[in-house]
Amino acid sequence: MEPRIQYAKTADGVSIAFWTLGEGMPCVQMPSPPWSHVQLEWQMPAIRSWYERLAEKRQFVRFDSRGTGLSEQKGADFSLDTLVLDLEAVVDRLGLARFALGGFTDSGPAAISYAVRHPERVSHLLLWCTYACGSDYLQAPEIPALYALVDKDWHLFTETLARVGLGWSTAEEAGRFAELLREITTPEAVQKAWRANLKLDVTTLLPQVRSPTMVLHRRDIRWMTTDMAKGLASHIPDARLVLLEGTSVLPFGGDIEVVARAIDEFLGEGEEAATVTQQPEPGAFRTVLFTDVEGSTALTHRLGDRKARDVLREHERITREVLKAHGGAEVKTMGDGFMASFSSVTRAVECAIALQRAFAERNESAGEPLHIRVGLNAGEPIEEEGDLFGAMVILAARIAAKAQGREILASLAVRELCAGKGFLFADTGEVTLKGFEEPVRLYEVAWRD
Repeated sequence: MEPRIQYAKTADGVSIAFWTLGEGMPCVQMPSPPWSHVQLEWQMPAIRSWYERLAEKRQFVRFDSRGTGLSEQKGADFSLDTLVLDLEAVVDRLGLARFALGGFTDSGPAAISYAVRHPERVSHLLLWCTYACGSDYLQAPEIPALYALVDKDWHLFTETLARVGLGWSTAEEAGRFAELLREITTPEAVQKAWRANLKLDVTTLLPQVRSPTMVLHRRDIRWMTTDMAKGLASHIPDARLVLLEGTSVLPFGGDIEVVARAIDEFLGEGEEAATVTQQPEPGAFRTVLFTDVEGSTALTHRLGDRKARDVLREHERITREVLKAHGGAEVKTMGDGFMASFSSVTRAVECAIALQRAFAERNESAGEPLHIRVGLNAGEPIEEEGDLFGAMVILAARIAAKAQGREILASLAVRELCAGKGFLFADTGEVTLKGFEEPVRLYEVAWRD
């Protein structure tokens, strides 16, 4: 079944098209602009088989960068910063606290840049046939000669790129791929991307990469030598270099199973560990999250005990999956709600947003909607026998009770700790909560696009 295309909004207001496939630990592949179209790629059997193979053991995420495919065309300068903005929009829209990141040929520098900026979010960095400095290979004699055809003969350029540049083994496959290239982009976009890629240089960032990294490269690519891959791997701390047989710069332009097995092995080393719930030390500073199903009593009266329980069981499944994905520790469940603890306030807020988005998506096709309230507070609770107590916990529960369905409310402490983290808070004013003498100022966390 063709993946459902969704949209994320960047910080500068550009709509980015993406889809997800499979379940499990997320793996996000960055596109190589301007060669990207999330819908048309799926129609080509070789590409579709590659995506389906990657999604067998994980959630695979694919998106179009701005100015390409189904994404919004405005602001398509293909610079490193805008590529990072597009990636940020997609992972934030999905609420991914931690994920594997794949840099594919010309998107490799942007993937490296993001991994350096957000080491806490990139569990693994996969670099496929890429580079740190664009001028290292884009000025090789073959490349300028090839790109000189863009304005002179667009058809010949795409045919030559498919056969020689990308290394398709048969004329039929090359012709079909050249036709796809002509459909998904334009000569103007290719020239713009060419100029942008020449300026890319993240060489100084390589020693700063902290995520486990694997550099994959095919040995016999005519215009991208193995020396480039070796140089890239040698400057990234503890990077693993994997050299494979073949002539194509495309992972699906050869034996995909060999490539997929190398990726499975690399990602498999950390997938189980990455999903283990983080357990903070006793007495540590925590962020506490409470959830509550709006109208759960009325739901039981309307549906009866058994059917209502089935609906609430689905609520429990979704909540636990989102908590696990964001490193939240489930403290307890109260039948129609949860109490969870986080060692990171950022992950707690990201989890709250992901919860609301998960239930909103579920409600689009469900017969019986589920609307949840979420409350957040941060501080130092008292821990006894796996449970948490104290004024900060009580306040978190009171905040959740004050929220409406589909709403996230947070305390001033959470708001201040999230300063500069990119979240949007709206001051809802002061309220009087049961058990607290002084009024409490609350903030609504924005989660809708």
